[in-house]
Amino acid sequence: MDFFISSAWAQAQGAQQTGATGWLLIVLMFVVFYFMLIRPQTKRAKQHREMVSALNEGDEIVTAGGVLGRITAINDQFVTLEIADGVRIKVQRHTIGTVMPKGTMKSV
Repeated sequence: MDFFISSAWAQAQGAQQTGATGWLLIVLMFVVFYFMLIRPQTKRAKQHREMVSALNEGDEIVTAGGVLGRITAINDQFVTLEIADGVRIKVQRHTIGTVMPKGTMKSV
């Protein structure tokens, strides 16, 4: 029986020594996740908010669903797009993916 008890003591001492190393690894993983995942995501979200707030009538945009259109009216929550001559749709502002260069709709 003494053989099993001494093994337990040896494991407990080893666990105490690796406790600081375990915490260090957890902190290191959090730092890596912050710089690799969290920070770039917040930067993209900030850029998207700035892009959506800077929209003007006449801008040509692409929605998240892939619809290309020219902005004809802007409200607080919705944007009216002209996707063809006389065809207008309303989309939510946050679904706007990118602002395209002027003249993109003519070339399509």
